[in-house]
Amino acid sequence: MSKETKKREDIPARYKWDLASMYADEEAWAADAVRAEETAARYARFAGRLAESAATLLAALREKDALWQLAERVFVYARMRRDEDNRDTRAQALCDRAQTLMAKVSAAVSFFTPEFLTIDETLLKRYAEEEAGLGTYAQLFRVLLREKAHVLSEAEENLLAQLSEVTGATGDIFGMINNADIQFGFVTDEDGEAAELTHGRYIGFMESRKRSVRQEAFTKMYDAYHRQRNTLAATYSFNTKTDVVMARIRKYPSAIEAALSGDNIPLSVYDNLIRVVNDRLGVLHRYLGTKRRLLGVDELHMYDIYAPAIERKEEKLPYEEALRLMQDGLAVLGDEYVGSALQGVRDGWIDVFENEGKTSGAYSFGSYDSKPFILLSYNEKLKDLFTIVHEMGHSMHSWYTRRTQPFVYGGHSIFTAEVASTVNESLMMHRLIADARDPEEKKYLLAMYIEEFRTTLFRQTMFAEFERLTHAAVENGEALTADLLSREYLALNKKYFGEFVISDEAIAAEWSRIPHFYRAFYVYKYATGFSAATAIAKRLLEGGAAERDAYIAFLKTGESDDPIELLKIAGVDMSEPAPVEQAMDAFESLVDALEAMP
Repeated sequence: MSKETKKREDIPARYKWDLASMYADEEAWAADAVRAEETAARYARFAGRLAESAATLLAALREKDALWQLAERVFVYARMRRDEDNRDTRAQALCDRAQTLMAKVSAAVSFFTPEFLTIDETLLKRYAEEEAGLGTYAQLFRVLLREKAHVLSEAEENLLAQLSEVTGATGDIFGMINNADIQFGFVTDEDGEAAELTHGRYIGFMESRKRSVRQEAFTKMYDAYHRQRNTLAATYSFNTKTDVVMARIRKYPSAIEAALSGDNIPLSVYDNLIRVVNDRLGVLHRYLGTKRRLLGVDELHMYDIYAPAIERKEEKLPYEEALRLMQDGLAVLGDEYVGSALQGVRDGWIDVFENEGKTSGAYSFGSYDSKPFILLSYNEKLKDLFTIVHEMGHSMHSWYTRRTQPFVYGGHSIFTAEVASTVNESLMMHRLIADARDPEEKKYLLAMYIEEFRTTLFRQTMFAEFERLTHAAVENGEALTADLLSREYLALNKKYFGEFVISDEAIAAEWSRIPHFYRAFYVYKYATGFSAATAIAKRLLEGGAAERDAYIAFLKTGESDDPIELLKIAGVDMSEPAPVEQAMDAFESLVDALEAMP
């Protein structure tokens, strides 16, 4: 493609997604928006009547599902229309109306859960026996009732709801500091020109082959955060205190147990992750020693960590060639999986190339009854191939689930969603490494895969360990000062990176720039998802039809059970340390292979 960004109308239709399959025109969309508003207004007739009879309860559940399904379709279409070109005022108007609709629907059904939890469980059991249709909602009932002990009185819940904007303020404050106020200055780039240092450009600078560029970007980034350290420490401290106080109010033993409760994840899963990764840090340290040698530096500093260990001339990878590679890489998943994915490409699932005003990045999106669409900004690079297979993993997960599960279970928890995408990436990488004939190409791919382990499994576990430490400190009455946070973070960094890396003092401020810390106990899911995907990919590559069929069965489950139970269908038990240990074994094998190459 040309370096100049194209207008949307100049991109051929075969490279655009098919939103017309959702709505032929805006009039059809508007008709559904009105229908959803009217249905939401009528839903109030069920308030105070859920316990009236089994038939009434079932009708309320079915109408709620139908309402959300319709509203979701309206919202998804509008949002994706806007993502095509964010400058389009008509699309902006559609999206604004859709967001207003979602708020109305949410308000209309808000009485359901509190009222449902007042129904006597014996009565619920009798209703389920009387009305077969309620059997569909058995898992939903289990999830709602499991949280019953942590739901407060109606008056108390109302007070907490009114305080929600206040209790969520710390994340907004961090966002304003991080995205609007903080400035990093300029960096002298590889061409000797002054280039502004921004969040979006930072990793690009850190991957530069020119060490002075990396060092300057690193130093200026963390100097800026260091100057804000006391404000950011206060912000993070109150965010952590909010987690702790809300857990106590809702009668959870700890903040971490409150966070894990929604997915019914045992605390042992979190503990196992940290313990196993800590036990195998020696292999990470060994790799970093190897990376120091490959980079040809006497000392490996934190600003060297993201630099590619192996130089590689980037060749253009046409989109059609990437699709062919995807077909080969995912072949182990079977003809139905690969054939359906390729048919999806032909049927307009994917919006491929960047155009003026298009939302950046990549995602898989769609409504329950739409195609599982994919947004890309394909730029003919190897990393774009992995973006395609990653997002196709999400879309095929949705494709299988929506063809199998009712709407109520048609989504996925984060704990399982990242597994489907990462399995695809792992399979693709294994195929590329196996097919590589040039030794330097193979070394490049091995190093690339090892970095995926380092940045996902190790880095996210380090973050998870930091979150556990800070919340425990608050629960024990300690104050989260800037000095304490920086001291503890630096100690963790030294532990994880080991003797071959100089843990520059500036890295002590890294805690202050991680947005995910304002959604506590979330990042561990990236590490567990990566571990589960690594174990599943190994089963698929070494197994046969039984292992493939088990994985496809998992893709069909949606949210029909708790995440731990669903992953067992694919042959992985995340309640045990084995999957994380297998991921560590895979990491060590990759390091061995890289070190064995001349």
